[in-house]
This record gives sequence, structure tokens and C-alpha cells, in this order.
Amino acid sequence: MADLLLRNVTLPDGRGDVDVLVREGRIAAVGPALPAPEGIHALDGCGWLLSPPFVDAHFHMDSTLSHGQPRVNASGTLLEGISLWGQLKPLLTQEALVERALRYCDWAVARGLLAIRSHVDVSDPSLLTVEALLHVKKQVAPYLDLQLVAFPQDGVLRSPGAFENLKRALDRGVEVVGGIPHFERTMADGAESVRLLCELAAERGLRVDMHCDESDDPLSRHVETLAFHTHRLGLQGRVTGSHLTSMHSMDNYYVSKLLPLMAEAGLHAVANPLINIMLQGRHDTYPKRRGMTRVPELMGAGVNVGFGHDCVMDPWYPLGSADMLEVAAMGLHVAQMGSVAGQRACFDAVTVNSARILGLEGYGLQPGCRGDFVLLQARSAEEAIRLRAQRLLVVRGGRVLARAPEQSVALELPGRPARVDFTLASTGRDGTAGPTPGGPEPRL
Repeated sequence: MADLLLRNVTLPDGRGDVDVLVREGRIAAVGPALPAPEGIHALDGCGWLLSPPFVDAHFHMDSTLSHGQPRVNASGTLLEGISLWGQLKPLLTQEALVERALRYCDWAVARGLLAIRSHVDVSDPSLLTVEALLHVKKQVAPYLDLQLVAFPQDGVLRSPGAFENLKRALDRGVEVVGGIPHFERTMADGAESVRLLCELAAERGLRVDMHCDESDDPLSRHVETLAFHTHRLGLQGRVTGSHLTSMHSMDNYYVSKLLPLMAEAGLHAVANPLINIMLQGRHDTYPKRRGMTRVPELMGAGVNVGFGHDCVMDPWYPLGSADMLEVAAMGLHVAQMGSVAGQRACFDAVTVNSARILGLEGYGLQPGCRGDFVLLQARSAEEAIRLRAQRLLVVRGGRVLARAPEQSVALELPGRPARVDFTLASTGRDGTAGPTPGGPEPRL
């Protein structure tokens, strides 16, 4: 923890020329022209956007950066990815798992991503992946919140011993109960797995996050069962349905019934834009479904929606770099949320909404919150998404974890300015383009 005064920043709500004071790792004051306590370290934010850290509400850190092992996913499908992961598991070592996960966490911090919920496969009775990620969680704790979900990749009822493995993982310190009902052998088994796992979470006082209805099948409706048991067991606000891609294919009448049930249960939802549109619709010719769940409709019904990266360079997805602004950008494109309000909602989906899903304590930019934030080379949330804005500063508890120079391009064109600044067409709070006054170079 450290003390820091960051002057002259813009906040996501549009307030400009704001100072933020951090004392003993917590935000002590936010406002214009704050007095500088004696001896405090001060930095000039030069009017750039200050955001709370990015939060990834759905990731698989046990498989990350394993692309090409044991071979590349030739079909690019979800099922071949699951098959490849099954082939890779017997070859895994704790050393390799830890090394890949730590390298990814380095990428995350550099991108201003300081909280990740990662599902960890508990299908192997050795719990090798669990032990590896518990070690990583402890090692990165000073600079990154890593929340782990006990995830029965092969089905908690379908895979022998999976339920006992899952309980053992929870006993060792994994915090969230996971599931995958659509991968059980029958719809009835899927519904039974939801009941079993929700009751386990209620018994232990834990959160739930289920891979739910990750399918193009409009009759895959396990999220309805998840909402029912959430309400029955009093788990409101502690349960998340991830993926929910079958909602893309459901008829509107059924969805009009489903959305209020989800909202009444206080269910969270997570869409994974990059991976959902890569893996879904694989049986279609044309028209081809893209598969991402109904994000604006869920938000409109009062359901808290976060976005996840899901995969980076693994058996399911060959791309990615821990950039949650890329996730937000894909989400707004696929959900057709190009309005000013829609863009800001997508920014919230990788910040405050996902923080609610994880239940992060002290998250935000208000006095009393943790001194965690990222300074972006943008003037607004919309501009940050448009530009995949440079992370100028990444701060945790008032201590600078990462810094980067302003991005600009020098041109050599006759009769034209020698520097290109893509923020000069910055959008104002009304969403219209207009010039942004130039300022001094950030003194970071």
C-alpha cells in the first residue's frame, strides 16, 4: 500500500479536472484542486480518463497459452476444443501450468486487468490444475485478485467422481461452485446437476457460476432451472449463468417469460463475445447465427451483465492478449450497442458490472474504495473502447504497477501536421465528435 495524489483526470461519469488522493492504499478524497499532503507523491493525469480496474468475469487460466498442444483445433469447434483439452490433461505438469498462468497475469496487469474469475477443471482426481492455480492465486495476490471456480468440465454427473473432486477442490480453497448442465448426458441430468450444485453452494455459503446453455439449441433451458433454484435457496445476487448462448436461438415468447424469472432471482449473466461468436453457429450454413446471448435485453430487464474473455491462446481460441477493451468492442458490435448509452454499458460490462459478479470489496473510485485504477489515453469510456486506449498507468493500492508512454504517430507528409493524435476527434458526453483541447505531455 502507498500514498499517491493523481491530479487532473477525467472520470467515467464525465467529470473533468478531478484529483484523486490515495492514503494507505485507499481512496481518501476525490474532487477538484485537492490540497497535497506534505511529502506525498503526485502525478499529473493531463485530463486522461481514470477508470476502476478492468475485471474479467469469466476465464480459463488452466488452459491459457497452451495453443497447439497437443495440436491445433482443426475444426475450431467447442467440442473439438473439449476433446483436445482432454488429450492435453494427462500431459500437464504443475510447473507448466504455473508458468503459463503467471505469464498471463503479467499480461493482465499491463492491460489494467486486476481481477479475474477463472474456472479450473476438477475432472482429474489428482486436482493438479487446482493445486497449480491455488499456488498462482497466492503468488499474485499482492497485485491481482484471482477468484477460482470449481468447474467439472466433463460433467459433474457424467464424469465418475467429479462431484467428490469438486467438493475436495472447495475444501482446498476454491471459492465458487461451477457446473456445466448442458454437457450432462440428458436434459434431466442437467437439471439435476443444477439442483445438486446450488444446494452445495447454499450449504457452504458460496457463490455459483455455471457454464449454462452454451449451445445453439433453443431447447437448452437450464438457466430457467438455475433461476428457480437460486430463488428457492435464497441465493439471490450470488449466482451467475455464463455464456447463455442458447438464448440467441430461443423464440421471443419464451424469452419474454425467462427474463423476468432471471431478474427476480437476482441472477447475474456473463457473455463472452470473442469466444461465443467464434464457437457458435458451427452447424449453420446461411443465415449463420453468431450465438452471443441477448445482452441489451438482459440489461433492459434489470439483469446485471458482465463480459468475459473466456479463452486466450488455448484449444478453443487462438487469439487474445488480456485486453478487456477488445472484449467490450466485440460485445458492442455483436449486440449492436453502438449508441452512446450502449457503448457505456459495454464499458461497464468489463468494469463495474463484472466487479459486482465477483463481489469485489472496495471496488470503485469513491472515497473509501481501494486505491486501484487505470489511467487510459482517452477522454471518455466510448473513446477508450474505440481506440483500445493505451494504459498509461496501472495502480494498485496507490502503488504504480505498470506505466506506458502516450501513443502517437509521427507523419512525414508535405503540408500536414507531423503528429497524429487519434483522441483529437474525441466524443463529448452527448456522443458527438468534437475537438479535444491539446494539453501537455503526461508527466508520469
